[in-house]
This record gives sequence, C-alpha cells and structure tokens, in this order.
Amino acid sequence: MSDGEYDYLIKFLALGDSGVGKTSFLYQYTDGKFNSKFITTVGIDFREKRVTYNSPGPDGSSGRRQKIHMQLWDTAGQERFRSLTTAFFRDAMGFILLFDLTNEQSFLNVRNWMSQLQVHAYCENPDVILCGNKCDLVDQRAVSEAEARELADKYGIPYFETSAANGQNVSQAVDVLLDLIMKRMERCVDKSWIPDGTFRTNGHNNADLAETSERSKCAC
Repeated sequence: MSDGEYDYLIKFLALGDSGVGKTSFLYQYTDGKFNSKFITTVGIDFREKRVTYNSPGPDGSSGRRQKIHMQLWDTAGQERFRSLTTAFFRDAMGFILLFDLTNEQSFLNVRNWMSQLQVHAYCENPDVILCGNKCDLVDQRAVSEAEARELADKYGIPYFETSAANGQNVSQAVDVLLDLIMKRMERCVDKSWIPDGTFRTNGHNNADLAETSERSKCAC
C-alpha cells in the first residue's frame, strides 16, 4: 500500500495505568520489537500501521479486502495527564485497555478506566479489549487469569493475556478489536458516531454513507 492508498483510517487508543506497558505493546505491534528502555509517555504519542482486513461476504465467505490505515494512540497513565488523554477519547473508535499482571493495583484500576470510557467515549458501550500485559513474568504474577476473565465478562469485552516482550497475543488482540470495529460500522444504520476522515477511498465521507439520525449512537 502506498501512502494515501487506503479505504479506512481507524484510530485506536491504548489506556491503562502508568507502567503497564502501553508503549511497548504498541511498539511490538507496529514494529515487532521490544525495547526495555522506553521512558514514561508524556501526554500523547502515536504509532501507525497498514493492514488488510477481509470483510466477510453475505454467505460467510471471504468478501472484499479492505485496506486499513491504523493510528494507535499511546496515552500517559499518570493522573496529571488525565484531562489531556480523555480529550482524545471521542476521536477513537476502539480502545486497548491494559493492566500489568504483576501489579494488582493496575488491575483494580481497570474499573476506573472503564468508567472514564463510558463518560468520554463516542458512546456508553464502545468497543474495548482488555489485555493483561507482561504474562511472560510468570514468577511475578499478582493477578490470576480467572480473576481477569471474570472482570472482562462482567463488562462483556474480550480478554487477552499479552506480552510486549515476546509478542504473545499482541497482534491477535488488536486484530479482534479491528474486527469488532469493522462489524460495528457494517451493521450501524446511524454512522454519526464515526469520526470525520475515517473513509478515504473514492471520495466517500461519513455523510455519504448515512444521514445523522436521532437514535442513540450506541443503538448498534
């Protein structure tokens, strides 16, 4: 894919406490590398990646191949940057919520992050995946898989145990989030929740696809 040649611009936001590995997770996804010397993110940063999404056909067969330009926004986890990071919530279409499997407090704070999402995201029920990061640090584990899955089930969101260090489940987690977003766009009659600039090919824009309705943006 050359620059500018894509069907959709999809923005994801990585959330979670400081030190859970958001920057390393995104770097592993986009570059397939791990850098143990990353410093704390100040404010907002982002990485980019081009992928191809195979949309399913009406009979369940493989449909059209969609070219996706992904922007993965990396947010600061510290409280002092919270007002800045929440300002980006409404422009994101999907959320990667991470906690550190070796830090129980970061897991307990998942509830606070979900509350922030319900207030500031494009709707009260946005597409979110929960990732228990640093699963490679088995001897330091402080949160069980059962506990994490129970919380994810409570919110009705997928859960993955990931390692930014060795790449375990990193791509799989993001692929699932992308699939959720693409299916939401497909089934929603009201497209008003979709940020401007999402559709880039053949001159389409959000207004071309559907007029804004009075229904809830979460109805889909």
